[in-house]
Amino acid sequence: MYIHAADIWVPYGKPQIIGTNEEALYVVDALCHHESNLHIQEHYTDTGGASDQVFALTALLGFRFAPRLRDALSYRLYLVDEVGEYGSLNTLQFSQVNAKLITEQWDEMRRVASSIRHGTVSASLLMRKLAAYPRQNRVARALTEMGKLERTAFLLEYFRDEALRRRVLIGLNKGEALHALARQLFFGRLGELRDRAFEDQMHRASCLHLLMAAIAA
Repeated sequence: MYIHAADIWVPYGKPQIIGTNEEALYVVDALCHHESNLHIQEHYTDTGGASDQVFALTALLGFRFAPRLRDALSYRLYLVDEVGEYGSLNTLQFSQVNAKLITEQWDEMRRVASSIRHGTVSASLLMRKLAAYPRQNRVARALTEMGKLERTAFLLEYFRDEALRRRVLIGLNKGEALHALARQLFFGRLGELRDRAFEDQMHRASCLHLLMAAIAA
């Protein structure tokens, strides 16, 4: 079950029963439609919740995406211009993004972000469909290229800014604290959803979500 946690220790949005390890598909959902008065500016995840397309979509939607990436120093960095000589930075791996594709699909990417923002389609459903045909879908490829640039900008700041690294760690620790609370509350079923119908599973997950919010508040 994937939940979103605010920095005031309260879960928000609708819990998602994902059944897979594709957490990145569900990161954006509750950021736009959480039915609360939260003003979300920055969102933290671990590596499982991060992808280039999430970097692109959060940027288009006006959120700061700040994941804690495993082996961050091993990631390739991307530039708009041709890769050249960068002095002390030559120890890092650079590649060039397809800027032409980003420019060509810019309006379409903005339409995608607008559809998500206005609830026309959920981010998880849209990203799943884009991921199904990434090579044939030019919008999906453009989001990936834009995400590479956003990820590069984030990583360079992450390496430089100790306060950012500390903020990401604190944010993720709050999420883990809520996970621990959920495990304590869900003792009757030993942390398992045994209902067969998806609707029943969602009812049980939503009740757990409500209990967590009541205790945290």
